[in-house]
Amino acid sequence: MTVGTSGPSEAFLALARAGDGAGPGIGPDDLPDGLVVADENGRIVCFNAAAARITAVPAARALGRPLEHVLPLEDLKGRRWWPLTDPYGGLATRVGQPERNLLLPGGREVLVSARYVREAPTGPVLRVVVSLRGTEARRRTERSHAELIATVAHELRSPLTSVKGFTATLLAKWERFTDDQKRLMLETVDADANRVTRLIAELLDISRIDSGRLEVRRQPVDVAAAVGRHVQAYTAGGQSPDRFFVRVHHDLPELWADPDKIDQVLGNLLENAVRHGDGTVTIEVAPAFGSSDEKGTAVTVSDEGPGIPEESMGRVFTRFWRGSKRGGTGLGLYIVKGIVEAHGGTITVGRGPGGGAEFRFTLPVGTPAYLT
Repeated sequence: MTVGTSGPSEAFLALARAGDGAGPGIGPDDLPDGLVVADENGRIVCFNAAAARITAVPAARALGRPLEHVLPLEDLKGRRWWPLTDPYGGLATRVGQPERNLLLPGGREVLVSARYVREAPTGPVLRVVVSLRGTEARRRTERSHAELIATVAHELRSPLTSVKGFTATLLAKWERFTDDQKRLMLETVDADANRVTRLIAELLDISRIDSGRLEVRRQPVDVAAAVGRHVQAYTAGGQSPDRFFVRVHHDLPELWADPDKIDQVLGNLLENAVRHGDGTVTIEVAPAFGSSDEKGTAVTVSDEGPGIPEESMGRVFTRFWRGSKRGGTGLGLYIVKGIVEAHGGTITVGRGPGGGAEFRFTLPVGTPAYLT
């Protein structure tokens, strides 16, 4: 712990001693956020490593100096924060300042909150404890939200424009079209409405994944049968049966999972393989064992296309990643990963035997507790 000549506060000595007899203590430099403590005279007695990193002020230069000189903070309107808040001479009933965006010299933003420590509820301030946090994480979140809004607006514009155009044309000129022309327009409207419905479902899934509220309703699931249904749907839709090779191993353990969500995972992986890959799409269903010999099922989907570049492997399961420009929102694999992990499983991506992309996800048996 780094302190000035006036000595550390008793509170932080207690913090450093915390855990005596039950493990190592925690010092200010162990904290992930910046910590600055000023004494009753407004001089800094604690300036941890995170504070030095965030402010670019060395601890040795900060200790013993006035708080407002080391942290010349301004609000977003350009007002000096310390004269504005007046922690030592302001209202005696105040206990601190809530977190807000403030500016350091040079315009760098930092999130600042403060706590005023008093011996008595309305007594003089003995210490001002300031917490500092960088804004990088918040900025990344804001950018992610902005990207999501832009993507949604872009993806909605095309089908809604089509729906509006065809419905307006049919309403205005219904008698001029033949039955075949009307059917073609209505089929187009129906397909575009399905695109909108799918996008809304993806957004709801993302919301539940991000908030940890994705529900898994476990039932016995026959993964091999589910794979067969998806392949049959593709062949019924015009794909050659020779495009798919399904290998199912014997002695698969019974799997308890959410059948609708497993269908969503299989559908997304097969769609990626068919749309972005080439050659034969191979689907393998095999038993799997975890690190503690826990039984499970592994499903591998691979193709013979160009594959995923090595430098992109780490970004495949992030939002908006697209392997090519051939459509899609770039949200599907992010949702797939969230669904697999909600089941307690894992998913990986690599290069398959045929040179294309290979996705492999493993699900534990997931037997409900009342059956064990």
